[in-house]
Amino acid sequence: MRIALIAGASGLVGGELLRALLAAPEYDQVIALGRRSLDCEHPKLRSVKVNFTALDQVVGELGCTDAFCCLGTTIKQAGSPEAFRAVDQAAVLAFAWLAQRHGAEGFFVVSSLGAHAQSRVFYSRVKGELEAALAVLGFKYLGIFQPSLLLGPRVPPRFGEKVGAFILGLAAPLLGGPLRKYRAISASVVARAMLRSALGQRGSGVQIFPSDQIQVLGAPGGAAA
Repeated sequence: MRIALIAGASGLVGGELLRALLAAPEYDQVIALGRRSLDCEHPKLRSVKVNFTALDQVVGELGCTDAFCCLGTTIKQAGSPEAFRAVDQAAVLAFAWLAQRHGAEGFFVVSSLGAHAQSRVFYSRVKGELEAALAVLGFKYLGIFQPSLLLGPRVPPRFGEKVGAFILGLAAPLLGGPLRKYRAISASVVARAMLRSALGQRGSGVQIFPSDQIQVLGAPGGAAA
């Protein structure tokens, strides 16, 4: 029995990924962890309300084959750098530990383009530190996805991202070759890439997908990696 465990299913990428997982015949069950119950009903779906700061208190069997993490916020939404780190780093690591304890062999996480543990940019440094911490947890396979600016219907909408998407849209014809990874990318493309990575011949170890590779892997009509 193949089971997917997902965190962040109410977000932009997470919502797309949840729909893809529920539609994938390869998964018999999808367990979604979240702070609130999902407004979604499906015979394969099991929704579990959790506190991401106390995942060690989660009771019940969450046995899973693969775990998908789409948790994330912004410093503005979080209210402070410390609150941002609590979501984008501490909560993600707590979820990874939980998934590992419950049998996950593959872990697939949304990070960010430019993530680097030594970055001078706080956002990128937090993401880079997270990637480094996940890499030493010992999952059989770790897929790290580093998308550029995400496109899709956010609730509530983010004005800054709308402006950024408009600018990158105008610049897209100039972003070719090594600059292609800076093009804005649809959340649905990222979700498809994560699913195809999980279902493909992934081998073992850590694999990082920059945004241009995500575009290829998650393209409509594409095949599993």
